[in-house]
Amino acid sequence: MILAFMPSPSISEIHVGPLPLRGYSLMLILGIAAAVWLGGRRWAAHGGERAVVADVALWAVPFGVAGARLYHVITTSEPYFGKDGDPLKALFIWDGGIGIWGAIAGGALGAWIGCRRRGIPLPAYADAVAPGIALGQAIGRWGNWFNQELYGRATTLPWALRIDPAHRPEGTPGLATYHPTFLYESLWCLGVVALVVWAERRFCLYRGGAFALYAAAYSVGRFWIEYLRVDEAHHILGLRLNGWTALLVFAVALAYLAATTRHAADRGDVDAFTRTGSPASTNWPGGSRRKTRL
Repeated sequence: MILAFMPSPSISEIHVGPLPLRGYSLMLILGIAAAVWLGGRRWAAHGGERAVVADVALWAVPFGVAGARLYHVITTSEPYFGKDGDPLKALFIWDGGIGIWGAIAGGALGAWIGCRRRGIPLPAYADAVAPGIALGQAIGRWGNWFNQELYGRATTLPWALRIDPAHRPEGTPGLATYHPTFLYESLWCLGVVALVVWAERRFCLYRGGAFALYAAAYSVGRFWIEYLRVDEAHHILGLRLNGWTALLVFAVALAYLAATTRHAADRGDVDAFTRTGSPASTNWPGGSRRKTRL
């Protein structure tokens, strides 16, 4: 007997006049806005112009959205190009279906273009927006709640998510409550925000280190969440494709952090592992002596 559970929304969209406002799209928009807001504050705290982050985001966001959708369509191609699939639906991003790994790759390409146009180094921009990206993910994940999708295994825990019959797995139509993996990932991402901000204040993170730490920390949580999820996915050696991607991203990010730390030590930088007296963010506007507040 289930004594408590988290309900799913009874509707996934409302109409504002003739225009539909989908909960999924709204969460994405709010997440992007939060990422740009926090990134702008961090850039300004280092002596830069706040508007630079928004200017570069005009390139990063469209490329990121396109990359996110492309990753989803490639890795989950059956609904679009399989038997009885509809290729046109590959364009219907408002119905759900994006991949954060594609968003990061596409967003990085767009950010590189934007940074070149503004004459700023990409690693500096990446460090500025890293916590903002995690914050945006924390908000955007609630779009899955509106769509009743990407939940975990069946459970009777008090915080279980109740799924309507139309959205339940075909194999367990009689089970009503499942792990709210969207909530787990949202909370994990908030923890990543706090971790990156704390690490920047405590340690010397060189040239892209904040972004690498974000990528590594997020990958750990995503690997665990992929283990819980029950939606259809390609498996390689018994592991979901996104799980393998998380492992790869974690390894690359960790290697980058190790390499930059070793490079700092080889150069003989003072206090290479702590903030005190170190040239931690020389590639940020305003130099390394400004105090990071966010």
